[in-house]
Amino acid sequence: MQDTEAALDSEVCFKLKGSRITMTILELYRYDYQSFNDALSATISNAPDFFRQTPVVLSLERCPASAHVDFIELGELCREYGMIPVAVRGGSEQQIVAANVAGLPSLPPASVSSRAPEPAAEPAPVAEEISVPVSANRVITQPVRSGQQVYAPGGDLVVLAPVSAGAEILADGNIHVYAPLRGRALAGVQGDASARIFCQSLEAELISIAGNYKVNEDLQGALWKQAIKAELEGDQLFISPL
Repeated sequence: MQDTEAALDSEVCFKLKGSRITMTILELYRYDYQSFNDALSATISNAPDFFRQTPVVLSLERCPASAHVDFIELGELCREYGMIPVAVRGGSEQQIVAANVAGLPSLPPASVSSRAPEPAAEPAPVAEEISVPVSANRVITQPVRSGQQVYAPGGDLVVLAPVSAGAEILADGNIHVYAPLRGRALAGVQGDASARIFCQSLEAELISIAGNYKVNEDLQGALWKQAIKAELEGDQLFISPL
């Protein structure tokens, strides 16, 4: 029996698995070649290594529905600077068709559910129960090493050891690192703009809250290697000392 299973395993050439992968969103407000090229060049020059071979999703949710976008040209520009467009999100029917022709699949808008909510049924009367809240927070006591990813779905992530360069920590809520933070930290990954990041020593490659981020070159200021708090004010990411 074991020999048969081993033979079957050796014949399998792939397996489909679900996975959580963080993706950079390029939010497009309008498009013309020169303006886009100038803006992209300025952005990439701030952190050229960070954006090399970076897959991006082109968000059209804030782009006028009537706006013409040359996705073939836009894609070539992105690739010249090391960014790899993999899909579009949102957009008008005409924009989606144009993106598909350029080889970009379409994703539904982030703000629109794929299924309309069903009307809630009248709750049946039940006896009062005492519920005990279950914490979704996650505590990590071991170092997070390069290449590792740690995620806290539905709550906060607390790390009591160093986070190495090349490591990635994510949480739907806040992130607390009671040690040097040298990798990437992404809080509020499901869109919670009230999430915060706290760390004992800011040495990060990237920090992000609800998709708004700063990379290593942006972080190396007066608070570098200091204890900090990061939070959003509007759509701007601010860092202050603890």
